[in-house]
Parts: sequence; structure tokens; C-alpha cells
Amino acid sequence: MDYVKAFLIGGLICAIVQIFMDKTKLMPGRIMVGLVVLGCILGFLGWYQPLIEWAGSGASVPLLGFGNTLFKGVKEGIGEKGFLGIFTGGLTASSAGICGALVFGYLASLVFKPKMKS
Repeated sequence: MDYVKAFLIGGLICAIVQIFMDKTKLMPGRIMVGLVVLGCILGFLGWYQPLIEWAGSGASVPLLGFGNTLFKGVKEGIGEKGFLGIFTGGLTASSAGICGALVFGYLASLVFKPKMKS
């Protein structure tokens, strides 16, 4: 049942974002930044963590989950290091995901031989 919940919530988030991309004139980069900021706001309000606990990866993997992770890292960083934690907490909390994205993106580029558009 966990897989079904993750699929439904992750799919719902992606479907809403796709509709938003199709129906507005915003560029995808701005929409992605908006999702990260929305994840931070929902984490601050305490609304996103219950969704993650219920839906698992369906809520933690999309960009909303990344924003929530940044918020939690900054919150912990402030508690440990004070003002300096504002700058280090988010990077510390999300470093594994960022590193994984870079490594696997590089490996995919080696396997699939990307080319520039002409």
C-alpha cells in the first residue's frame, strides 16, 4: 500500500505542476524555484512533514520535498551554529541528494552521449 500512496501523491504533484506549466506563461525554471520555495513554506508551517510521513517518497522526492529538506536543514543549522547555520544548514541537509544528482547525471551523459541542439 505504501507504493500506491507514493505513486498517487507523487503523480498528483507532478500532474498539478504539468497543468500549471501548460496553462501559464511562466518558464519551467521559475516554476521549479516556486516549488522549492513552496516546500520551504509548507515545511515552516508544519504541513509538509505529515504528508511525507503518510506518502513517503511520493512527497519527499519532488521539488516540494527538496524545499522542505532545505528548511529542516536551516532550522537545525540555526539551532547548532546560530546565525551561520542559515548558510550552512540547508547545504548540509541536502548535500547527499545534490551529490547524487550530479554523479548520476554525469554517468547518464557518458552512457547516452548527449549532443547540442542545432
